[in-house]
Amino acid sequence: MNDIQQQIAQLSEEINRHNYYYYMLDDPKISDYDFDLLLQRLIELEKQYPDYVLPDSPTQRVGGTITKQFQSVAHVYPMLSLGNTYSESDLTEFDTRVRSLLDAPLEYVCELKYDGVAISLIYEHGLLTRAVTRGDGTRGDVVTQNVKTIGSVPLRLTGDYPEMLEARGEIIMPFESFEALNAEREEIGEQPFANPRNAASGSLKLQNSAEVAKRGLAFKLYYALGENLPEHSHYDQLSKLHQWGFRFPDVMVKVNNIEGVFDFVHQWDVKRKELPFPIDGIVIKVNDFAQQQQVGSTAKSPRWAIAYKFKAERVSTPLLSVDFQVGRTGIVTPVANLQPVNLAGTVVRRATLNNRDFMRDMDICEGDCLFVEKGGEIIPKIVGVDVEKREMDARHVRFVENCPVCGTPLQQNEGEAGVFCPNEYHCAPQIRGKLEHFISRKAMNIDSLGEGKIELLYNQGLVKTAADLYALTYESLFGLEKVVEDEAGKSRTLSFKEKTVQNILHGIEQSKTVPFERVLYAIGIRFVGEVTAKKIARKFRNIDVVASATKEELMEVEDVGSRVADSIIAYFNDTDNLQMVMRLRQAGLQFEAGEEQKPSSQALAGMNIIVSGVFSIPREQLKEIIEQNGGKNVSSISKNTTFVVAGEKMGPEKRKKAETLGVPIISEEEFFKKLEA
Repeated sequence: MNDIQQQIAQLSEEINRHNYYYYMLDDPKISDYDFDLLLQRLIELEKQYPDYVLPDSPTQRVGGTITKQFQSVAHVYPMLSLGNTYSESDLTEFDTRVRSLLDAPLEYVCELKYDGVAISLIYEHGLLTRAVTRGDGTRGDVVTQNVKTIGSVPLRLTGDYPEMLEARGEIIMPFESFEALNAEREEIGEQPFANPRNAASGSLKLQNSAEVAKRGLAFKLYYALGENLPEHSHYDQLSKLHQWGFRFPDVMVKVNNIEGVFDFVHQWDVKRKELPFPIDGIVIKVNDFAQQQQVGSTAKSPRWAIAYKFKAERVSTPLLSVDFQVGRTGIVTPVANLQPVNLAGTVVRRATLNNRDFMRDMDICEGDCLFVEKGGEIIPKIVGVDVEKREMDARHVRFVENCPVCGTPLQQNEGEAGVFCPNEYHCAPQIRGKLEHFISRKAMNIDSLGEGKIELLYNQGLVKTAADLYALTYESLFGLEKVVEDEAGKSRTLSFKEKTVQNILHGIEQSKTVPFERVLYAIGIRFVGEVTAKKIARKFRNIDVVASATKEELMEVEDVGSRVADSIIAYFNDTDNLQMVMRLRQAGLQFEAGEEQKPSSQALAGMNIIVSGVFSIPREQLKEIIEQNGGKNVSSISKNTTFVVAGEKMGPEKRKKAETLGVPIISEEEFFKKLEA
């Protein structure tokens, strides 16, 4: 082995070891900053010497493989589905049936039933060689490259593992990752996922594994198969897999009677609301493998296991009407207006119907009573129709064929669920949506304007594009009025008096100092979110270079895939967009990046910091101060978090997690004292 091979092997081993500490043991030994330096060094070496890349290289966690289609293969062992029940009496019957087939003491294992995507991981001689979805139970799709990006999936086993091993588990999306993903999708004009399970499933089938790596997926182990496995019980076998490199299940207990099962079920029916990831029930398994064989299986399900599913909180309420809302990117979203009903402590009046496919599959008629649930979901969702209450002559609710605002025939791109209005320059809600995006806090931050004022300016014909904002004058604004209603239905008059006009004009003038990366985000290129805009701006440095970049050049930027690159090129090939950018440039906006700022100090070097709450200065400014002093802004709390800067109204979940992990929580004042020290 030459020096380069040895360096790559040593780096790979060291990084894999730190991955194990981080993902499997929740006990990181080095900071994120130091870990990133090691990984970057390995990436650089592998680029220079691709022949020396190891099959279990930790760089596979980053992704980058493009898969055009997913091969279908037969499972080594069929992936049977569990029998489900919502009834405790069925659990008693299960216990009675199992005991009638056994003539020996019996032990059950109780586990959480993860709500995600079942996966089979095949290890040959300790190396992960294949990851296969459940599919129909007999055959599934090979998604190995995507699964390799998931940190909690070991790429190579350690210890006395067998030559061949199949580990089964669930790929899930934690709530924090789910919320962040949906916020990003809404930001760039895409429809949010309905729930974490759908988001996990969709992520596994992405063609670009680098995109999968960003989704924050996790693997939850629940079973093992193979020839001559060393242990004789399910619990001990998963304990052995933990020794080989897997994370032990979050919750798994042994009980020796049905009363113990009931205690576990009742406990987690309450505690599940505290979990950071979705579950939808409890799984009960006979622990002893020999007893599992004795009890047997049907063609579809094992007789030695059963899933008890929690009942989601569900109500039935009449559908009053359906609105079709048009977003800034033209996507039309149907929204059900419901007779107000109390669900899980909140009054539900509206719920999304997602898209045209969802409406068709749900088969909704006018006046139907709809079932609304709020189980492990963050927001209420419509899950069905109470067809027994349907009127005989009820008419189906049909998705509109034309834009409900401008009347333009709707379109749908191949491979996308969203139906959209293509009339982006003359459709009122799209125009207003683009303007509202432009003035938003993360974009131009013109806080003296807002939805109500933008709507008034648009209705008065004063503003049609973002460039029109910079042509506003005192004379054109003073005296404008509009009657608005608050949430309680009370009316008030919005008046543009002297102070209001001065604040608007001052805010517009101040926005001319906003840096290029935020201007690039503000102009509203589809699929270009805040983070992507920042990376593009730092790579190309000015708008002219971005506008003339080829697809290949754009895709050299991290986070820019084929779809994003195509969208950028299409934006700058449009005459209306080019004209608006030209007018904004003439108005004095920043279309060129300044000198890259190096950290003004190293006071926070190597520190991972979370900012949560409301502060005396804008949160983005606080984050910039952290970066200027060598620190790193992170979004999720782990044992590797250095501290949390807490303002007013800090998120209770973040506070609870920080306290649980022993992460220090400091005030804004303490933070600035730390910089002065």
